[in-house]
Amino acid sequence: MHVHILGIGGTFMGGVAALAKAAGLRVSGSDRNVYPPMSTQLEALGIEIVSGYGADQLDPKPDLIVVGNALSRGMPVIEAMLDRGLPFLSGPAWLAQQVLRGRHVLAVAGTHGKTTTSSMLAWILEHAGRAPGFLIGGVPANFEVTARLGGAELFVIEADEYDTAFFDKRAKFVHYGPRTAVLNNLEYDHADIYPDLAAIERQFNQLLRVVPGGGRVIVNADDANLAAVPGLGLWTPTESFGRAPAARWTARSLGAAAGREFEVSADGAAVGRVEWALIGEHNVMNALAAIAAAAHVGVAPEHAVRALCAFRGVKRRMEMRGVAGGVTVYDDFAHHPTAIQTTLGGLRARLGPATRIVAVLEPRSNTMKLGVHRDHLAAALAAADVSWFYAPGDLGWDLPGAVAALGDRARFAASIDGLVAGLVAGARAGDVVLIMSNGGFGGLQGKLLEALGARGPACT
Repeated sequence: MHVHILGIGGTFMGGVAALAKAAGLRVSGSDRNVYPPMSTQLEALGIEIVSGYGADQLDPKPDLIVVGNALSRGMPVIEAMLDRGLPFLSGPAWLAQQVLRGRHVLAVAGTHGKTTTSSMLAWILEHAGRAPGFLIGGVPANFEVTARLGGAELFVIEADEYDTAFFDKRAKFVHYGPRTAVLNNLEYDHADIYPDLAAIERQFNQLLRVVPGGGRVIVNADDANLAAVPGLGLWTPTESFGRAPAARWTARSLGAAAGREFEVSADGAAVGRVEWALIGEHNVMNALAAIAAAAHVGVAPEHAVRALCAFRGVKRRMEMRGVAGGVTVYDDFAHHPTAIQTTLGGLRARLGPATRIVAVLEPRSNTMKLGVHRDHLAAALAAADVSWFYAPGDLGWDLPGAVAALGDRARFAASIDGLVAGLVAGARAGDVVLIMSNGGFGGLQGKLLEALGARGPACT
């Protein structure tokens, strides 16, 4: 059977491609822009990729077309698919029918932390010998792939609230039918899809409506926005995690560095201590969610804690890309003001006040492009000593005006080459550069390291 995947370069659809290939299907696909890590993964799998969305890619016709949510009416391949009456499904629908059916699905939802929490959960289950399948929107360092079929019992999935396809405007996660559902947090995002926070709350409740009564819903007790979701309808037992005294799963920080070492408790009784390389309070919360979800499928929390001590993180989540000319370059997926602030806060806590942090931001997400979060950007970047912004002329809103509160700590570049030149010119020995984008950022990470290396050691 030949499956052709439209939008194959995204982490979700690329994961679908990997699963289809592992199931023994012939897989091809198309996209406009494929960059690492998906380009690397797809190349390693030997999957043929067509550039663009021309109609000719449907000759000879595939047995099934799997349509990603980046595709829309008017695109030649979509119009040809419909005119010719070719069979098609959305990515989530194909996944539900061909991979998830009959398995215990553990779904991790939330505005922030889905990828990291899903990766932690998959690793805990792997460490316990459960051989889970998974589909994650990033590359867990413990696995080095975004997706795998795994054994027949368990499947961990990053449960995204973005819409399914041009013909199915429900959130992707309603297709998954989880028995274990994690609600990490909830903020307003995806302004191109949802008009307000209440609309996203309703989608989260739609996820709860497909969790069976014998399942489990695991909720962040510290998140005020999540409190409204169960009230819209809930038929499943819940457990909570967080700092709130009433939470079942809690953590107590140990040591000076935030999130590097903490003690985990269940119902007030300590179950173990996590010591790892990750930083930040947000990762402590992610860990509690993963431990709770694993406990629902029989993994003792003591074992989960031991597994997390060997958890090596996720690519593009505070990933150190290299050191050149005395400057250290990190890469992170942060693109929402809360994630930006949390990521910078964790880095500052690790490095201390003396280290100069240079933040670099690409306002690439649809919500950012609409300017929805512009009033929160300056505050989100407060922990950085200097903030560089990629500001192409077609952004559509006044980026310099939005971050005017940063004063001379804000810098702007209209091109990637200009951004590299500005960063190199201002670099000092000992600087830490944190690059934040939910896309490839034009290969900025590698270009910057190359330019810093060519320049030689930076001055203090």
